[in-house]
Amino acid sequence: MIKIIKISVVTLLSIVFVSAVSVYLLLFMSLPKLDASIDSDAISNSITIERDRLGTAVVTADSRQDAAYGLGYAHGQDRFFQMDLLRRNSAGELSEIFGEKALPLDKSRRFHQLRKRANGIVATLPKEHLALLQSYAQGVNDAVDAQAINSFEYLVTGAKPRAWEPADSLLVIYSMYLDLQGNTIKRDLTLTYIQSIFGVQMLDFIIQPSRYQAALDGSLIGLKQPAIPLISPQYVAQATPKSITETLDIGSNNWAVTGALTENGEAMLSDDMHLSFAVPIIWYRAQLNYSQSDEDISITGVSLPGAPAIVVGSNGHVAWGFTNAYIDTADWIEIENSSDLTFENEQILLPDSAVEYKILMSEYGPVKGTLAQHYALSWVGHRDYAVDMSLVELDKVTDVQQAITIASNMGIPIQNMMLVDTAGNAAWKPAGAFPSRTNPSDVAIKESDYQAENWLIDNAKLPQMINPKSQRLWSGNSRVVSTKQHQELGDGGYALGARSTQIRDRLFAESSFTVDDFYQLQLDNEARFLTSWHHQLIGLLSAQPKRFAKDISYLNNWQACACSDSVGYTLVRQYRQQLIDSAFAPLETQLGLSSQSLSPVKRYLEPAMWQLIDAKPASWLPSQYADWSEFMISSYLQSKQQLLMTYSKDNDMDDLAWGKVNQLKVQHPFSKQMPILSALLDMPVVSGFGDSYMPAVQGASFGASQRFIVQAGDEENGVLTIPGGQSGHPLSDFYRAGFSEYATQQHTPLLPGKLLHRIEVSAQ
Repeated sequence: MIKIIKISVVTLLSIVFVSAVSVYLLLFMSLPKLDASIDSDAISNSITIERDRLGTAVVTADSRQDAAYGLGYAHGQDRFFQMDLLRRNSAGELSEIFGEKALPLDKSRRFHQLRKRANGIVATLPKEHLALLQSYAQGVNDAVDAQAINSFEYLVTGAKPRAWEPADSLLVIYSMYLDLQGNTIKRDLTLTYIQSIFGVQMLDFIIQPSRYQAALDGSLIGLKQPAIPLISPQYVAQATPKSITETLDIGSNNWAVTGALTENGEAMLSDDMHLSFAVPIIWYRAQLNYSQSDEDISITGVSLPGAPAIVVGSNGHVAWGFTNAYIDTADWIEIENSSDLTFENEQILLPDSAVEYKILMSEYGPVKGTLAQHYALSWVGHRDYAVDMSLVELDKVTDVQQAITIASNMGIPIQNMMLVDTAGNAAWKPAGAFPSRTNPSDVAIKESDYQAENWLIDNAKLPQMINPKSQRLWSGNSRVVSTKQHQELGDGGYALGARSTQIRDRLFAESSFTVDDFYQLQLDNEARFLTSWHHQLIGLLSAQPKRFAKDISYLNNWQACACSDSVGYTLVRQYRQQLIDSAFAPLETQLGLSSQSLSPVKRYLEPAMWQLIDAKPASWLPSQYADWSEFMISSYLQSKQQLLMTYSKDNDMDDLAWGKVNQLKVQHPFSKQMPILSALLDMPVVSGFGDSYMPAVQGASFGASQRFIVQAGDEENGVLTIPGGQSGHPLSDFYRAGFSEYATQQHTPLLPGKLLHRIEVSAQ
């Protein structure tokens, strides 16, 4: 019997060993070849694709079209599955890989019919841009075809790679639209429901302006507080408190100073774009070297796998970066006669079947709503001018004015574009697609107010600023434009403004800057925004000093920063969140009955919440509390208990240090579904640093997707630090390369280092 057991154990271990070796061999064989000589009939002259220690793709070619092929080849080798997900995300085609669980997301994407729009736009592009997309697509497909075995993601899912097409690159840009403007669309519909259910007075109360304003011209929107609206006792009684998710500050920080404020006399740019983190990280380091009109061009920065452009970078003459502009790019139209609506059918493929999905349509756009009221969406993302390849024209600009001219007609989600050049100039300009309509609205408009003709025209006359008197420029997703321009451009979901004001104040606190000064500002985690909340909470708990002695001790030692060892910071932050959730529970509950939420506008609730704290209106107080102090203490206790339940096994408040509560966890999508794969696929877990409402933005899987600092013409001393590696293959040397430098706040050079691998592509 013992012998039989031994034989069984040995057999089982042998099977496990053979299986592990087989899996490893499959993974190893699916690694792309980074040293090779190949031929292609898609290029006019030979090109090279080289890589340094980080896996930076250095493409050298004789023309921009051939360089696009080389970049496509590199993207196809390292990131094809990510590219596949990006195009499927915007097109609503994820169910073809992941099955029915992806249907709700696919249906929300099909609402916009972006595959159809991309196919229509690609046929109208200028010949040179279409040729770039075709060359890029061929490079991608050649790289995928060269693989002996499909990448591991396809082995795991059982799906097969589908050839890349020129229109797919436009779908990748549309994916960025959905990320960057998705909340704009939700915001206006939420506010429409708030007005419908609670009235105009409640709407004004919710969206009252904040004291955190940092427009470039210093203009302020008046802070006159609206009256606190009475709230129905029935709504308060029916309220079911729950967490109101706060949308992430997708959109970023950037700032610039002219050469008058730097030690070497060169203008300087900083840019850190805030996005959700995953493995692989969204950006891809690249340098393109080619000739055009007898001029040598070298452009270095980050590209977006799926498109042939350098998104943020420097060409030696001009450097640029982006933050999401959040001006108003969408209108909802109140449909007066539902009989005019029609249905359009969309077929969503599953692995072994298909689902028919009907979209309700109007002359203004797709329609949502209830039987009682329908609303049509008019969104810039639906316009023919929404996407194009104008971004590649930045390769060859030689000063900020040339770049601004290109930005005026650029087909990307509207961004605050910050620029510097070798002459010491610094400039700001909203770059991207924006409608020419002149009546932006926070809520749905009447059909008679819809400016149909103006929606068809891209607004090329947006404001700009070059070399302001202060020599400083900044943006952080709050209002950048003047109050007059604000009336014309509208609010598409601005950030509260605490980040922007902190950046502005830091810039004005110094008269000269170095690259390291800019880097330290990117890492600034001082909790200026929460200081007033800290004072309020200490005052609240100090009324019962014995009961809250330990809590007060943590609060007194909170360090006024989102520091890793600060328990006090965690307590203040979570108290604020819980109090807002509790106070606005009546609104959240009623909105939920219409499948709506305060989530898209939660960042607006700060001034309204302080007004409630100061006035303590009886109608807003739940009946189980004697007064507002009791209500606020209850909110604090709830927030603390929830923290302890989540982060401490022993009910120990020391476990609530911010670094533990806000750990950075950059995960692969597969490990989220199969945690056993975490050690193989995920980045190392890092103690938290930073938070919302401060320059150093960081959440559990969100933050600065790159840290970029450069002076045009001095790229040698530039910085480009990214929270992840180049390759999506877990056995690649480049899978995690660069992450540790990001996690430990080190500078990673912008320019490529010593080149270690080389692919030579000869023209047939």
